[in-house]
Amino acid sequence: MIKVIKKGLETSVQDYPGRIGTLNQGFPPSGPMDSWSFRLANVLVQNDPGSPAFECQFMGPTLKFEKDTVIAVTGADMSPKIDGKTIPLWESIEVKKDQTLEMSYATIGARSYIAFSGGINTKPWLGSRSTFHKAGVGGVEGKAIQDGQEIPLNQSKSIVGRKIKKDSIPKFSKDKKWEVEVVKGPNDDWIDDNGHKMFLNSEWKLQSKSDRTGYRLDGPNWSFAEKALNKGLEHGAEPSNIIDQGYPIGAINIAGQTPIILVNDGPSMGGFIVPYTVPSAAFWKLGQAKPGDQLKFKEVSLEKSQEMRTNQSLMCSEKSIQSSSQNYIEEIKKPKIKIDKIKIIDFDKEMKNEKIREKIIEKRGMKSIKVRFF
Repeated sequence: MIKVIKKGLETSVQDYPGRIGTLNQGFPPSGPMDSWSFRLANVLVQNDPGSPAFECQFMGPTLKFEKDTVIAVTGADMSPKIDGKTIPLWESIEVKKDQTLEMSYATIGARSYIAFSGGINTKPWLGSRSTFHKAGVGGVEGKAIQDGQEIPLNQSKSIVGRKIKKDSIPKFSKDKKWEVEVVKGPNDDWIDDNGHKMFLNSEWKLQSKSDRTGYRLDGPNWSFAEKALNKGLEHGAEPSNIIDQGYPIGAINIAGQTPIILVNDGPSMGGFIVPYTVPSAAFWKLGQAKPGDQLKFKEVSLEKSQEMRTNQSLMCSEKSIQSSSQNYIEEIKKPKIKIDKIKIIDFDKEMKNEKIREKIIEKRGMKSIKVRFF
């Protein structure tokens, strides 16, 4: 059990991949915005990569622990401290009963993740513990955590000193600029060549009016293909309007002239065109971008986006854990096999003896050969 002393700006329970298969009921997947950092936090404390953990947005919480446990903090740097002492990111840490974890504002990145060994033991809703704020479901009473709440944890089962390899840690932007991969479609044919060049060659500023539903971008105006300018009335008056369609997660839809990236809590359908989609493996960059940051988009193929996802999933596993002193101690504690005697064989001599035996067999026959087994 942990007690919430200070809730932070917005700290919520999420799991990965979230609430899958409920879009037809109006519920998005939710889940962590940066699933890469989220999954690595769980791997550090030896949970399943998708186990429920905390997502902390912009400013982290202050938590008091009511029993010993092992935790890991990943993602944005919110200067985590235990009883005033700074602790490292991307490493499993032991927290004793009555100790306090305190987190501050994010200096690099936007969202930090806290995983607890054994996971958070809240009640699932439609198969997921992820918080969907706007519907008030999942997590803790359907909302971000609040001051004074007590959050139940499962039994801690991990060891301390587990660390993530440096080449498995996401590379966060330090200059407020992000290169984000996109895949064309499904409505890329509603934009003309100049519109596509403009989109891929421009820098787009993330508006402050952005949240887990959609990321609004400021930038140049779009130009549209002939089919967007001369269309049936059922598609609406604006060139960016289209008859209602289903939206993929990561859809970049055009509302008039404003691109809006539909993220984890976004709508499932609507009447705007979607010329590009951000693939799931690039979502972590959106999760770590702050309002005012610049986004530059890079087109990749569908096959490349699938390769990115596969590689990212492979990294979110034990393969990303580097050797530590604790791992070494655990290894040397394992029982060793005792060897009483070592027999050294001269293979050259053995081969000569084998040839001699073969000649004797040829000369005398098998019946006269005595074989001794040893």
